[in-house]
This record gives sequence, structure tokens and C-alpha cells, in this order.
Amino acid sequence: TSITIITLSIIMGTIMTMSSSNWLMAWIGLELNMLAILPIISKPKTTRASEATIKYFLTQAIASAMMLLSSTTNAWQTGSWDILELKNKFSTTIMTLSLMMKMGAAPIHFWLPEVLQGTTLQTALLITTWQKLAPISLMYMISNNIQPALLMSAGILSMIVGGLGGINQTQLRKTMAYSSINNLGWTIMIMALSPNLAVMNIFIYMIMTTPIFLMMTSTSTKTLQNLTTTWTTSTATTLSIALLMLSTSGLPPFTGFLPKMLALNELITQKLTTLATLAIMTSLVSLLFYLRVTYLIMVLTSP
Repeated sequence: TSITIITLSIIMGTIMTMSSSNWLMAWIGLELNMLAILPIISKPKTTRASEATIKYFLTQAIASAMMLLSSTTNAWQTGSWDILELKNKFSTTIMTLSLMMKMGAAPIHFWLPEVLQGTTLQTALLITTWQKLAPISLMYMISNNIQPALLMSAGILSMIVGGLGGINQTQLRKTMAYSSINNLGWTIMIMALSPNLAVMNIFIYMIMTTPIFLMMTSTSTKTLQNLTTTWTTSTATTLSIALLMLSTSGLPPFTGFLPKMLALNELITQKLTTLATLAIMTSLVSLLFYLRVTYLIMVLTSP
């Protein structure tokens, strides 16, 4: 029964936030969602899980406080609690930072790899996919009022952090966390120009991440070392993980290439060629660690 209540609370919290037009209701939805996921993160009775729960709780609580500060300041200035009426520059900036902190985008990304590492693969899947829906839908709603420079610089920073952070990892959950930060970078950057494209980008990312985590769970793979040994028992699964990794990196014939190509096309149309070049460069850095995983699976394990 407790599982049912928790699951319902998580779903209800996200739906409340996504469907509300008022900052207070959106905040209540996020709080409900956060409180419901805490027992799930702390379910494994280990010190790492407890540590992950506390880290998650503190970052989300700080982000919620920033969100309240922002919406209250805006209500004080404009007299409206409406989400679409976020006109105050200060409020908009604080709100954007708060939402970025909630979803784990750079420069406030430090909690994400740590929390994922401290919990189970299923919970990691929940945090990297479902938990991003509410903040992203809020960011989508206020995207017209956010200064594009803020979104683009945060986006590029997330790409760089996601690319460089994942290179030296042997733990797959941390690799997936940096992959998540990297993909969020693309989403946030393109949010400034085409919010619909940003939503498509994050949905495609979620569709690719979900099977990776599910296959890792089914083969109980947690490190790169494990990946090289699962080849013998479940070849098709390991091969699928390798291909999905390549897809997430945005390599051409795969699905992951489409949103990146459209994003770059949008940037070039808006005469932001330097930004497009930077995005491609950071994409190459992140490709490095995806290729490393694929190389380990394909080359080292083939007879």
C-alpha cells in the first residue's frame, strides 16, 4: 500500500505542477513530488542511500525556496501569481536558476551524479526522466520571459560539464548522470529559441534513456567492468545498450541525431554560428565517453 501511495503522490505532484497556472500550486506539486520520492531513494538500507537522500532533499528544498522567493517578489511587483505573468527580471533569473537546480543542469548539477550513484538503477531512471518533467514544463511556460543569454550560457555550460565529467567514469550510473546533464544542456540552450524543439529534445532523450536503465537493471550492470562480462550471458541486451548509448550521443543514423540537427539548424538560422560551433565541439567531447562504453562492449568482448 505504501508503494501505491508513493507512486500516486509522485504522479500527482508532477501532474499538478504541469497543469497549474498559479505559482503556488506549481510549488505545492513540486513539494509533493519531492517528498514522495525521498523514501524511494532511501529504500536501500545503506549509508550511501541515506547520503543520496539528504543531498537530494537539500538541493530540492533550496531550489523550492528560490522558487518561492522569485514568485513572491514577482507577485509583490506585478500583483499576480500567474505563471505566465513572470515579468520581473530578477524573479525570472532566480526562477530559471531554481528550475535548473531542480533538474540538475550546470552550474548547479553537483548533486545529480552523487544521488544517482547512491541509489538503485530503477530510482536513477526515475530521477533522470520523470523528475525532469515538472521543471521543464515550468521552464517551457516562462521561456518567453527568460533572457536568452542566460539560457544559452547555462546550456553550453551544461554541455561542457556533461561532456568532461563523463569521460573518466567507470560507474555507469555516474556516466548516465553526466549524459543527462549534457542532454539538458541542449534542451536549455534551444529553449531560448524554440521551446517546442526543447520539449521534443528532452522527450527523445527520455525515450532513449529508459531502455538503457531497464536493460542495466535486468542484467544488474553497474560498472563498465560488468558490461564486458554480461556479453556472454545476454548478447542482444548488451548490444542494444551499446547502440542506445551511440544514439544518446547524437551519432547520425540514430534517433538522437535528429533533435541535435534541428537545434543546430535553428541556431544557424538565427545567425548564432559561434554558438552552434561550440555546441558541436562539446558534443564531440561527450561522444568520447559514449564511444568508450561502446568500444568496451563491442571490441573487448567479441571473440
